Amino acid sequence: MKPQLLKVSAGPAQSFSVQQDFVPHFNNKWHYHPEVELIHIKKGSGKQFVGDSINEFKTGDVLLIGSQLPHYLRFDECYFKEDNTNSPEVRAAHFAENFWGEQFLQLPENKMMKTVIEKSRRGIKLTGKTKVAVADILEKMILSEGSERIVLLIEALNAVAFSLHVTPLSSIGFGNNSEVSEDDRINVIYEYSLANFKNNIQLEEIAALANISPSSFCRYFKSRTQKTYSQFLIEIKVGYACKLLIENKLIIKQLCYESGFNNYACFHKYFKQITGKSPLTFQKEFMQMAS
Repeated sequence: MKPQLLKVSAGPAQSFSVQQDFVPHFNNKWHYHPEVELIHIKKGSGKQFVGDSINEFKTGDVLLIGSQLPHYLRFDECYFKEDNTNSPEVRAAHFAENFWGEQFLQLPENKMMKTVIEKSRRGIKLTGKTKVAVADILEKMILSEGSERIVLLIEALNAVAFSLHVTPLSSIGFGNNSEVSEDDRINVIYEYSLANFKNNIQLEEIAALANISPSSFCRYFKSRTQKTYSQFLIEIKVGYACKLLIENKLIIKQLCYESGFNNYACFHKYFKQITGKSPLTFQKEFMQMAS
């Protein structure tokens, strides 16, 4: 199942789009777009598909969906009834990563904002005070004009940048996009792992690449990611398996080996451990989404 490219248009006097919808079928398909999307569910509930994550969404939720990341918000059936007076309400801003110019995010003052946009490529759910603050800013953006809209967007992204109340949605293995870090060493580890996860990467091999001893590597990686390197590799493999399941090109036992697992029992165990679903259940939910 391939996501469809959605063309997002802004007004002739606008550099990015801000819109308010009151119907459940807006963007009613598995889709992606080059623009980053900041979305607030003012009213409504249903199931959200972001990359390879499947979760429920509800009134008040705020999401930041990165460029090219496939996603779909499927509202509950009750919102599609013709006589339903309880209509959903959604506010969303769509903006290109470089709509403010090629050099804007390269400014040292905007380093945190650039990191947020990079992280949004996995999808981000906001919680706590950050969710409330960004929802309020989006509401102001609906009513604002001119340069005030740009200032409000920067304010929203800065709120996310300096917050601890954020949760990544899609796995790091789904799109093979590592998160940008100030640390060259961790970036080298990420890039090599994403390029070679189908092979049996040995601890000595990855430690040598990082130019540290195996024991030092284990401590270093755990301190930077809060997980072991073996767990990190498993997450990459499961994320890649999710992508293959969504694309529906291989039978489940085939994609087990294509994802870098050595046996099906191991694949099934870790897949359910990480996603909370069996591979077949995961695939069925995505197939039902498209129907």
